[in-house]
Amino acid sequence: MQATAKDLRFHTKELLESISRGEEVVITYRGKPHAKLVPIYSEVENDYTINPLRGIWKEHKESEDVNAYIDELRKGRGYDR
Repeated sequence: MQATAKDLRFHTKELLESISRGEEVVITYRGKPHAKLVPIYSEVENDYTINPLRGIWKEHKESEDVNAYIDELRKGRGYDR
């Protein structure tokens, strides 16, 4: 799909709706392609594709009890409960 810079200014909501449906929008300025709006992710991708560091603490046994782990990190800093 193509849209002009003027369309971007006055029809932003409609263009964002198109992008949320998975369409790519090429923004033209004075008749020439100037920018491309693409969705951040598609339904096929998962969170690990977008952010490969997500879940990095999954196997971290010391942080299973989050409150105890935070208390241990804060020990001696005046945050003791």
